[in-house]
Amino acid sequence: MIGAGAAGMMAASVAGKQGARVALLDHADEPGKKILISGGGRCNFTHLETSWERYHSLNPRFCQSAFARYGAQDFLALVEHYKIAWHEKSPGQLFCDGPASQIVAMLQAECRAGDVTWYLRHAVQQVTHDGHVFSIKTSHGEMSAHTVILASGGLAVPKLGASDLSLRIAKQFGLNIIQPAPALVPLCLAEPFPDLAGVSLPVTTSLGKKGVKFTDGMVFTHRGLSGPAILQISSYRDAGQKVRINLLPGHDILAEMQAACQRRPRAQAAALMEALPARLARHWAQSMMDKRPLAEQPGRAVRTLAERLAQWEVIPSGTEGYAKAEVMKGGIDTRQLSSRSMEVQTVPGLYAIGEAVDMTGWLGGYNFQWAWSSGVAAGLAAAERSRVL
Repeated sequence: MIGAGAAGMMAASVAGKQGARVALLDHADEPGKKILISGGGRCNFTHLETSWERYHSLNPRFCQSAFARYGAQDFLALVEHYKIAWHEKSPGQLFCDGPASQIVAMLQAECRAGDVTWYLRHAVQQVTHDGHVFSIKTSHGEMSAHTVILASGGLAVPKLGASDLSLRIAKQFGLNIIQPAPALVPLCLAEPFPDLAGVSLPVTTSLGKKGVKFTDGMVFTHRGLSGPAILQISSYRDAGQKVRINLLPGHDILAEMQAACQRRPRAQAAALMEALPARLARHWAQSMMDKRPLAEQPGRAVRTLAERLAQWEVIPSGTEGYAKAEVMKGGIDTRQLSSRSMEVQTVPGLYAIGEAVDMTGWLGGYNFQWAWSSGVAAGLAAAERSRVL
């Protein structure tokens, strides 16, 4: 087992409890570092509404089999078995009441129950296969195994030791890699709005007239835009693609602005946008209208402003990269894996799970659930294979 993160510990514990001899290797000095910082330190460990529609992939339905075998309710049952208190922050989105370290401790306990042998501070340098047995060269020597599970994650959050190890090993065995990129990540603008940094509001983000839409919070930053609605759309956006933002979702913007003109004809143009934060309203008024009172503003200008507020289009210059990304999108092509077992179809005994695979969930616990579900699928399959061998 290569990688002692969420997916790796889950797979190791499941395989071990099924009777397999399991060695869990990781270059880090402690397991589950991304778990520890997730959810503001409270770990958003799953989402009760997990389904394939909430994943970005060239083949999003690939995850259905794993979720059918081990879903959100199954992981919640494990959490409750360990008496970890939890709460539902928003519908379906589950967090620990206490620190995220409780989830790591739970997974470690499950690994102990499976008699898993830990090899922390063991950097994997090379994996080879002679047709029967895998050889794993590490910084502390060489090991052999009949099965190898790639669970070393992706490139997000490099300060925690993220690497492309699973992708490199996959390439070595001839697997196709969907181009990796930062996902659930803030967007940068060539001309940001530093005077608006810190301003937040609910918005709807989309990519043109068709496709996904997300209604959630957005915040202006010194470099561009962030907040849940931006992070969500970032997973679907291609380089150079426009992001459309409705700054007042659920509002009849033109009608509200016309009513404001009638109520306060001598007010300045910023008063038209009563539902916007004051700083943002002033910015839009100054950029699109002159200093005349509302009653003297031409109707055409009011209509144009309303249209812009409902369909503000920005072309991000890029993202804040893996350092600020929640996860990596892209990765090992699912078309080369068994959806039941996560086994590589052309290399019996080699499995790939978690973030290293082209399966990127929405914000809100979906990526952890993919880690748990894919880990269970691979752990069960690897244990079954070991019994046969």
